[in-house]
Formats: sequence, C-alpha cells, structure tokens
Amino acid sequence: MTATASLHFLPADPAEAILVGRVWDPASGGPRVVCVRGDEVHDLTPSVRTVAGLMEHGNPVDFVLQATGGPRWNLADLGEASLDADRNRPHLLSPIDLQVIKACGVTFVESMLERVIEERCGGDSNRAAEVRKVVAEALGGSLDALRPGSEEAREIKKVLSSQGMWSQYLEVGLGPDPEVFTKAPVLSSVGFGSGVGIPGFSSWNNPEPELVLVADSAGTVRGATLGNDVNLRDVEGRSALLLGMAKDNNASCAIGPLIRLFHQDFNLDSLRNEDITLTVEGMDGYRLEGRSSLARISRPFEELMAAAHGRHHQYPDGFALFTGTLFAPTQDRDAEGLGFTHKPGDVVTISSPQLGTLINRTQNTEDLEPWTFGINALFSYLSRLETGPSPSTAVNCTDSHVSP
Repeated sequence: MTATASLHFLPADPAEAILVGRVWDPASGGPRVVCVRGDEVHDLTPSVRTVAGLMEHGNPVDFVLQATGGPRWNLADLGEASLDADRNRPHLLSPIDLQVIKACGVTFVESMLERVIEERCGGDSNRAAEVRKVVAEALGGSLDALRPGSEEAREIKKVLSSQGMWSQYLEVGLGPDPEVFTKAPVLSSVGFGSGVGIPGFSSWNNPEPELVLVADSAGTVRGATLGNDVNLRDVEGRSALLLGMAKDNNASCAIGPLIRLFHQDFNLDSLRNEDITLTVEGMDGYRLEGRSSLARISRPFEELMAAAHGRHHQYPDGFALFTGTLFAPTQDRDAEGLGFTHKPGDVVTISSPQLGTLINRTQNTEDLEPWTFGINALFSYLSRLETGPSPSTAVNCTDSHVSP
C-alpha cells in the first residue's frame, strides 16, 4: 500500500459528509474522538470522550458542527501513517468504541447458496464446484424476488426438505427470522490500514464487504460505515455451531474508515441502492473484483435492526450492525475448482460512493500482536484525561492491534 492511496479514502462528496471517527494519539497514549473538516481533523475529545457517547447526543450532527476543538492533524498524514502501519505516528482506528458489534448473516440469496454449499461440502473446498451444481439444480429457478417468511418461501422449504436439501442457512435465508450474531468483542475491531487476521487453522476463507449501521442505545441509526466480516468458510462449513470460531478471531473485524452521520440527503433511504465494491490484490499477482448491491438485500434494514434491538435486547452503549453481503467469491485462485481463499499479504479494498474506502492487508492471525487495549485500558486512559497527566507519562502504542 502506498502513501498516495491515503488521499482517496473519503466519500465521493466529502464537502457534504459529516464524518467522525477515532485517532490513536501517541502524545496522550490513547484514542481521540475526531471529526473531519476539509483536509483537517479536529479533536472532539475535550467535549465527548467516546464515539458511543457522541451517538447518545440528541443531535450528533449539531454537536459536531458546533464543536469548538481546533484542528490537530492533517487527514492525508493520518491516512499515510495508517497504511504504512506506522504506529508511532497518529493514525486512524476503527471508528467505533463501546458499541457492541453485531452482524446479520444470509441476507442475500447468492451468499445464502454459498453457505449451503459450505455445509454440504463439510468445509472441504475441493468439493465446492460439484456441490454448487447439485444445489443449483435442486433449487431450480431464480430466488432473487423471494421474500423471506412468505408463503412461496415456505413452499420452497417443503420441496427442498423432501429432496434432503434443507439447511439451517436456508432457514434464516428464507424463514421468518434473520440470523443475528455477535461478531466481535467491544473495542476489538481494527480500522483503516490495519492488518486483518486469518488464523493458521483455516485453508478456505474470504472477505465479506458489508454496510455497517451505527445505532445509539435507543436503536436509532445515527450513521453508517463500511466493514469486512472476515469469514472462515471451512470452519463454518463443518458446522454452523462453529460460527464463533469462524467469525471471532484476532483482528477478524475491520470497520471504517469513518462513520458518516445521517444528515440532509444522506439517510437509510439513500443507502438502499448503494453498491459496495471489493478488490483483493495478492502478492502473487492475483486480482479479485466483486460488487455487493444493497438493492438486492432480501430483508429491509428496519427488519434487521428490529431483530437485533428491541424489548428482547438492549445495548446501553449502542451497537454497530453488519447487514450482510451479496459477495461470496467462487473465482478460482490456484487449481481449477478450488475457488478463492486468502493468502498472507492480500490487500483488501472495500469502497462505496457515500462511505469512502476501507483498506486492509491480510496477515496470519498468530503473527499479529495480541489485542491488549480493552475496556479497562480505555477507562484508565480516560481517567488520566480527567486528572490531566503530562504527555510524557503516556503509554506508547507500537502495533496496529494493540490500539483499540
């Protein structure tokens, strides 16, 4: 990744976008809540300590626009340090902090079919092409217009069950209730430029480019960003009960580059037809391109939000919700019929016109520095801010995943 790339991660209309996030500040030894104004990044921390706290304001946009904190960093410098993995310089972090990280799965028909294929393969990528053909024949025609929970969906369930093809993935893809799971612990997500982890025990895996909705404690969506819900296909394919092992590993959740707050014409409706593009560029010269169109999602955003939050479940510090992906790569990387899997050093670029660009590079999970900056470390840092320590006593962050 080059420094030039650091200049092009904002939305296509940056002058209209209200962008907030977090920056690791070596001078104070911790994360700062920030907003972007042109080429400058302003520190909001004197007024609000966490992004979760910012979302709880009656009008976060007005709060950001009226904030008086001066500029502290140059945006291009932050982007360059983030992509260069220079953790001795200020750099971007995941833009969420205390929010719980939730995710919805199987919200697109194509990805639903790939989950079925994983299950039928038992996680063995060598059988993917053969099983894909069998599943497609069993399903018959296109399911693009099928409404989950509808009478038509119930009839397809009956047909597939009679053929021995029913699956838990078809249940959540076609049934009345969506899949909602906890993707990652609080403060564990990584941001723009950080390494994303692929565990050594996985040999069949892929990125999942997704829209991430950011909500306050009342379940009101305050803004949106991009995410990579890194997925281990071989692990989940062995059993859906291994979802935690497949989804939650060190640096397996990337979010960023920034949260775009809902303001004027940017809202849930403007995102319903957003296209999210994916590029994977390998050190071996391999290139993969894909696109996930939110217009083809099988359940509306409101239904996904209601499944995650309500009288049955509250989130006092808010939550971030991955909304699922249309993209499930089947393009062969090595031998014919084996499909796609990551290799160390892959540069993963996820972009959309209204949300900007999230860039990360894959690494072996076991080679990443352990995640150490958790809730206790954040509270300790915030308490030092209250008492006003000198920067010379601050802790230095030297690794991408030591920072929150």
